[in-house]
Order: sequence, then C-alpha cells, then structure tokens
Amino acid sequence: MHLELLVEEPSAEAALQELLPKIISEAATFAIHPFQGKRDLLNKLPDHLRGYSRWLPEDWRIVILVDADNEDCRELKAQLEGAAQSAGLATKSGTLPGMPFQVLNRLAIEELEAWFFGDVAALHTAYPRVPSTLGRRDRYKDPDAIRGGTWEALERLLQRFGYHPEGLPKITVAWNISKHMDPARNRSHSFKVFREGLQAVLSGVPDQG
Repeated sequence: MHLELLVEEPSAEAALQELLPKIISEAATFAIHPFQGKRDLLNKLPDHLRGYSRWLPEDWRIVILVDADNEDCRELKAQLEGAAQSAGLATKSGTLPGMPFQVLNRLAIEELEAWFFGDVAALHTAYPRVPSTLGRRDRYKDPDAIRGGTWEALERLLQRFGYHPEGLPKITVAWNISKHMDPARNRSHSFKVFREGLQAVLSGVPDQG
C-alpha cells in the first residue's frame, strides 16, 4: 500500500518524515505534500482530490492532516469530508466498517505542536534543559487542552530554558523533537486518533471514524 499525505506546512512534513516509519513500519510507502498554510491546503484541496480521483490506484490511500486551531472541529472535519465526497472519493468516516474507502481525514488538536507536548521524554531528549517532569504540571497534563496556541506555548517554553531566543524555527524544532518520539507513549488524544487511523488503514481494522 502507498499513502499520499497532504499537510498544511513544511514543519508537519518534517515531523511526519520521522514519525511515519515508526507507525507504519514497512507496511506501506508514503509521500508527503506540504502546502503553504492551512488556508492554502483547504482552498486547493477540492482540485487536488478531483485530480486524484481520476487515477488513484486501488492500493493507494490519501491522508489529510490539518490543525484544528480555534475552529469548530466538527465543521472543519465536515469541510474535509465534503471535499472528498464531492470528488467522488469515499472517506473512512463516511463509510460503514469494512467498506472500501480512499481518504482518511485527521485533525491535530489544536496544533501539531500538541503532539510534541504529548511526548515529554522526546521533548526533553531534544532539549535537555526542559524538565523531564514537565508532563506532571497542570498546564501540560493534557496536550490537546493547551490554549492560546501550542506553537506559542512551545516557543515560550523553549525560550524560557535558553533555546531559540531569536524565535522558533518550526521545521528545525519539529525535526529535533519528532526523531526522538515514540508513537506508543504519546499522551495527545488527537495523535492517538491519527496513529490508530493509519494502523486501521493498513490493517483493515475499523477505528472510531
């Protein structure tokens, strides 16, 4: 099987280049296509999916990953689902368990950086001055509940401990942390849903949709 991943920016591409081999092992090949931000992805998605629908092989799947940010998750997911269905492509959430589909839509809640907070051991390994006990603090216990922007929260945290004082280089930071991440221990619920969705795509076992 082959996976085509559409992501909103190069930092997501950098993280997934490290994470995907740990999740899918050698069960599939993959290619990651970054866009120039969330709006760029959403605006171009209908045309891209219509293009895929004309030639997509039976053993290929399309995976779309976007940040929820502060948008209504149900409305955003519905937008992704609608773009696929308008292109004539079946989505995992829109089909019955066991039925064939071509598209898996997933959201990072509220941003990709929540997944980094979900693996404090990886964060500490990449940036040793960050306490290994960070995950015990109330603010960071639930990575998906960090409000005000997880990217901004990560920038403030790293700068507090003397890293990247001139500003957070998102691609570098994504690569530094993700290469140490263990998908099985991540505490972010949205990451778990993403991981389980990929595993379900490869195994044929239905997940929660």
